[in-house]
Amino acid sequence: MKSGLRWLLVASAALAVSLVTTVAAVAETTVTVAYWPGPESDAMQQVVNWWNANKAAQEGFRVRLLTFTRQDYFTREMTALAAASTEFDVAFTTTYIVGEMAPYLEPLDNHFERLGASDNLKVYIPSSLDSLRFNGKLYGIPTDVSNHFLYYRKDLIQRLVSDRIWQQRYREISQKYLGKALEPKQPSEWGIDDYVAASLFFTQSINPDSPTQYGTVLQLKNLIFNVMVWNDLLWGAGGKWLENGEPALTSPAAVKALDAYGIIIRNRATPPDSLNYEFAEANAAFGSGRVATMVQWSAAYHQLTDKRSFPGLSDKVALGPVPGNPHATHVHSLGLGINAASPRKEQAARFLAFLASRQAMELYAKSGGLPPVSAVLSGMANTRPEFPLVAEHVEKYGYVEHTGPETRAILQALADHLSAAWAGKVGTTEALKRANEAVHEILRKK
Repeated sequence: MKSGLRWLLVASAALAVSLVTTVAAVAETTVTVAYWPGPESDAMQQVVNWWNANKAAQEGFRVRLLTFTRQDYFTREMTALAAASTEFDVAFTTTYIVGEMAPYLEPLDNHFERLGASDNLKVYIPSSLDSLRFNGKLYGIPTDVSNHFLYYRKDLIQRLVSDRIWQQRYREISQKYLGKALEPKQPSEWGIDDYVAASLFFTQSINPDSPTQYGTVLQLKNLIFNVMVWNDLLWGAGGKWLENGEPALTSPAAVKALDAYGIIIRNRATPPDSLNYEFAEANAAFGSGRVATMVQWSAAYHQLTDKRSFPGLSDKVALGPVPGNPHATHVHSLGLGINAASPRKEQAARFLAFLASRQAMELYAKSGGLPPVSAVLSGMANTRPEFPLVAEHVEKYGYVEHTGPETRAILQALADHLSAAWAGKVGTTEALKRANEAVHEILRKK
């Protein structure tokens, strides 16, 4: 009896030691994820919490988020990566910086293949994966996607396509300013000329019968994000930054895209202070009811249809593809990659494999994220009616311009030279010539 009791005590002690050792191992092994602060990190925290509550003990490690200030975020993160810092195991990246980060990140393809998780990547819209590839290798798992829509007042467009007097006036205005009498169309059919014509028609200084003061609102502040919006017209006119590795910013397509902005600006079809506008100011202008259309980021829809914020407008906002032939929308993704200097790359890869699952992406979306996963976005139509359209447009119209290490430098060069044209300091031809030369120099230095 005594020997049995002694055995039981020994066994219990061994079990206790084993449990303590297991708990200690989980507690001591932590994968640190650097993440962009704000709604995105709030949403990701819910995924991390779920992991720690349900997977940490089984997988042998916990996860924690590390956030920096938004100001100079990427400078702070890049400095740490370049110094082979191990303060974080998973790095936050995005389309326009992934090429710069690539030397300090682990290609993910082999990790996913080794873990038998390659099929997880199939949940993503292909263009979102392309937006985090560099030289054919995947360096980030997409967590959020950004794209553009044409926003328009559906009450005004409905009248335009049904009112004969308005239709005749539309033809007259397009003939006068564009040299051709255009017929009003549904926004889903708009090319660039249709967008310009509508912008002019709904401007009171051109058409006194217009219910809105301005036909559109352009974002013209010298910022790379405003170039991303203009870039849709470049693609919609059949152009690109580069053709066969050489700058192509003096092409007929580039001229058409920049001229479209020029016609709108010269004829005051956008608010006069648009040179200082970016996302928030454009939203405010459209939300005020003074503007009939705009090309804007998808994040604006949830704000503009909020009845408390815009009670007179919220039920009048509709979405369409960005005007062009073909329709095209810039796509960039936020995502997570593995720090090549991390001593916990195995654990980091396992967490990213979990993150690239429908389960994790559903939780992330319901917590406020915008993952590029069609099945997830389509399933949230009741609470976020724009989400299925995000998925559809990213899949049908999405393009990824460039992911090289020079991407940010090219964007800034375009911002400098295009904004000079938007401000009327140089003409279309000269602005594009200077932009082309600047991009050529950036590529030469690469």
